[in-house]
Amino acid sequence: MSSFKRTTARERGFTLIELMIAVAIIGILSAVAIPAYGNYVTRARLADAYSGLGTVQTAAEEYWSNNRTYVGFDRLPATSANFSYSLTSATASAYVVTAVGRGPAQDFSFTIDQNGGRATPHAPTGWTTSTSCWIDRKDGRCVQ
Repeated sequence: MSSFKRTTARERGFTLIELMIAVAIIGILSAVAIPAYGNYVTRARLADAYSGLGTVQTAAEEYWSNNRTYVGFDRLPATSANFSYSLTSATASAYVVTAVGRGPAQDFSFTIDQNGGRATPHAPTGWTTSTSCWIDRKDGRCVQ
């Protein structure tokens, strides 16, 4: 006798139920993973503004220690794909620099002042704003 077992139609492939379960599992995982990935990408774009404004603060303090005024300060970060930077006010003793979102980050704006005060004056619908910190999540949590 032959040692080969004869396969029946039932043993050859997946049943329709098994395929439907696999598709349902993929759908559930996608429903969770895609929004989480989108939030992760947004937070990475916002980090561009945080690092740019942090650089501005250091440069502004250096300028003030050399000149004893912020008037004339112009060392702003270069415009990136996500943010442009502008000195929105500068006096002898105070300044405010604003990062305004561009492209995918267009609805965001962040500011920093001479005291290191951070604010999120504008954010997209569904996000919160803050007068005391930079927001990096929809639930209003501040950047540490």
